[in-house]
Amino acid sequence: MLNFIYYPVSAIMWFWHKAFGFLFGEASGIAWALSVVFLVFTLRALLYKPFVSQVRSMRKMQEFAPEIQKLKKKYGNDRQKMAAEMQKLQSQQGVNPLGGCLPVLVQVPVFIGLFHVLREFKPGKTENYFFGASEVESFNEASLFGAKLGAWVTQGADELARLGTSIPAMLIVMIPLMIAAGIFTHITARHSVARQTEAQAANPQAAIMNKMMLYVFPIGVVVGAPFLPLAVLIYWVANNLWTLGQQYVVYKRIDAEETAKREQATAVRQARAPRPGQKPNRDAAANTSANASETAAENVDEPTPAADDPTDSRPAKKPGAKPVSKSSGAKPNGTKPSGKSGGGSNGSATSRNGRATGGGSRPPAARRGRKRR
Repeated sequence: MLNFIYYPVSAIMWFWHKAFGFLFGEASGIAWALSVVFLVFTLRALLYKPFVSQVRSMRKMQEFAPEIQKLKKKYGNDRQKMAAEMQKLQSQQGVNPLGGCLPVLVQVPVFIGLFHVLREFKPGKTENYFFGASEVESFNEASLFGAKLGAWVTQGADELARLGTSIPAMLIVMIPLMIAAGIFTHITARHSVARQTEAQAANPQAAIMNKMMLYVFPIGVVVGAPFLPLAVLIYWVANNLWTLGQQYVVYKRIDAEETAKREQATAVRQARAPRPGQKPNRDAAANTSANASETAAENVDEPTPAADDPTDSRPAKKPGAKPVSKSSGAKPNGTKPSGKSGGGSNGSATSRNGRATGGGSRPPAARRGRKRR
């Protein structure tokens, strides 16, 4: 039924057994143990990019966690609306919450497949998926420091004796591996908990889950190890070792990237900020517009000479210019000239011309004195 899982798992293990069997011998327990270890390494290498995406998604979710809390408060009673808004927010931020589960979900069928393949290494069996009869016999004869890779402690003394081992021999190898598996599981969980924010750690549900990861899971590995084949326990230890190394490399890389982004953003802000004592530059377009407006206003206020009138010696007025009002007390144009020969007409014209241009007018007191003379 699950042959689509069993055959790929047995194929990868077969490949690495052939590679290490060339160095240590096909019947060597070290070659078989290393084939299990590198089965783990092959799988985790294929899942490296999904793991990096998982870490990045977790970082992004930590960044907009306050917005998620706002949505929960706003749509706490409407689950459907809250789910729609959460999905919208996640799509805007480019976060896929299911992507973080991929590395874990893929390892579950591999673990089940390895457990099944190891149980099928039985004496007298002709084949085991990708392994032939000779390779099945080689596995059954191989031992690691006297312990059989396909056996477990709870099988009983008679069954272990039939396989060519004993309970003490199994315990000598399994107890150190059990302790190592529990310790590595605890350290891996501690690294994950240390990456959480204060708000996440303060959540009651998250606090309960953290305690389970830190203490319940490691104890569960130690308690459940006697019921698992030795090769599965080797698989568990190798998987935790890979996880520790991968966390160190990926977290260090992502932390360096985020530090570089923050430094770059700080440098950009400092470059755009005005220096001490320096005024910010005005917009060139605003300056140009203001200068143009001032020039237009000056051109409107400045008078220009009017066109010549053949019947009048006064200069022509500028089109649109306001007429010059007469001074108070001035006589109309029809008054009698001053009495000097040859000068009345020209004098009146000159006087009118001076008043029109605003440059030759005399004060009223001067005109009255001239009239008395």
